[in-house]
Order: sequence, then C-alpha cells, then structure tokens
Amino acid sequence: MTPGPQPGREYVLTLSCPDTAGLVHAVSGFLVRNSGNILESRQFDDRLQGRFFMRVHFDVSDPDADLENLRYRFGPVAEAYGIFWALRHASTPTRTLIMVSRFGHCLNDLLFRWRTGALNIEIPAVVSNHRDFEGLAHTYGIPFHHIPVTADTKVHAEARLLGLVRELNIDLVVLARYMQILSDDLCKELEGRAINIHHSSLPGFKGARPYRRAYERGVKLVGATAHYVTPDLDEGQIIEQDLVRVDHSLDPDDLVTVGRDVEAQVLAHAVKWHTESRVMVHGNRTVVFR
Repeated sequence: MTPGPQPGREYVLTLSCPDTAGLVHAVSGFLVRNSGNILESRQFDDRLQGRFFMRVHFDVSDPDADLENLRYRFGPVAEAYGIFWALRHASTPTRTLIMVSRFGHCLNDLLFRWRTGALNIEIPAVVSNHRDFEGLAHTYGIPFHHIPVTADTKVHAEARLLGLVRELNIDLVVLARYMQILSDDLCKELEGRAINIHHSSLPGFKGARPYRRAYERGVKLVGATAHYVTPDLDEGQIIEQDLVRVDHSLDPDDLVTVGRDVEAQVLAHAVKWHTESRVMVHGNRTVVFR
C-alpha cells in the first residue's frame, strides 16, 4: 500500500477561477516561496466556460509554513486572480456519517475499505431508519443511531439527523442506499457534503423492484451513479458512474447481485475522490482529478 500523507507536512490546494495567463506560474511561485515541493499536480482548462481548475498536493520543509500561515500567504495570490480556493492538510481524515436502510452492500463495503485504510475517513456514526445493520456497525465499533421515519415524524427525524451532523462535526454524509427522500431544506443544509448512490435504471424504472422491471425489459447494461445530494431528486452533480454488460442468461436476482457490486464500487470511488479533494463542482457539472 502506498504510504499515506505525512501529518503536518503535506497539503492539498484546490482552486478554480477565470482562465487567464500566469495562473500556474502564480501557484508554483507561491509554493517556491514557502519551501513547497509538488507531489502531484493536475489542472483543467475549461475552454467552453473560460474557467481554470487545479489541484496541487505538496509538502513543505519550512517548519514555520503551517496551515494557518500558508492560507494567509496565499490570500494575496487568490485576490489578484479572483481565485476560489481551499487549502487543507492532506492527512486529515474526513469525518463521515453513513446512512443506510435495508440494503447493506454499500455500507459493508465502505466499512471494510475504512478498516483496511483504503479510505482516509473517520466514521463517528451510522444512521438508519431500520435496525437491520445495527449489529454490523457494532462489529466495527461504530455507534449506531436508529432514527425511524414516517410521514408524521419526518421533520423530527431530520432535526435529529442534523443535530448529529453538527454535534459530531461531520464533514461528509453518505447515503449508502438510504431509502428516504431528504427534504429540500436538509439538502440545502448539506449542499456539497452529501453523496448519494442509485442504480442506473433510474429514471426509467422508478419505485419498487427496479431490477425486476429491468429484467422484464431485457436490459443489456446495469450500472450506478454517485452524485451530490440536491433538492432536485437524483439530479445532483455526478461524481462517478459505471456500467456492466449483462445478457438474457441473468435472472432478476442475478441482476440485483451485479447491480449491488457496481453500486458499492461507484460509491466508494466517489467517497474516496471527495475526501481527497479531487472533486470540484462547477454549476451542474464536476471536475474530477482521479
């Protein structure tokens, strides 16, 4: 396994701004002045939108170049070029709350990846509207919160959820097949820090038993989409998608199995890229530096 970032020495800078000459020079000059050594750098020039995107992973040798000082020193550079930016420690794990209902494949996959170090996250809590995976959460030593949801209790349930997000200082909420629609107000509260996963049969096969309906239509592709949560149901900015080719030999249960595998992998990729500051949102689209 590749060694993880060194605490206190490695940083990730992400930025977007109107495209203009001298941007890369300005960023590299800032790094040189602050004993920065580039470990990875990716950039994208969106010519259609006239916008520039960049992600730089770097380390520093100057002990005085801590996060606070680096942010202060980059301020004038950002102001000069109209840059929207973020700078963080590369090693800091993302505090992640996972939500689930009665399909546990994505939850199980995320917990395993976290435990084996494949995801640089902390999981202070698992939340569910059912108790099916309480035992699984406890197996990993993670607190489980049962928050049942009905039409009459939805407002109260969302208030409890938001209370947990604030109390536990959550950075990211992952809907790992959480089968409840979040209110518009909650979606806005979690904007840019909530990720959902759904099967590729949407929007064609909404509702219950989508894989049965897909089987009846003789689908040839099964896949999944991971996206940010917005008030527009299942229409948030897409982070990752994948497809697997299937054929007539697979029955509905087989399609479900294939679909679950794709969903787990797609969601894990989205979580990894988000927590490594590789995803930049611009309008209805994302720039993903994989």
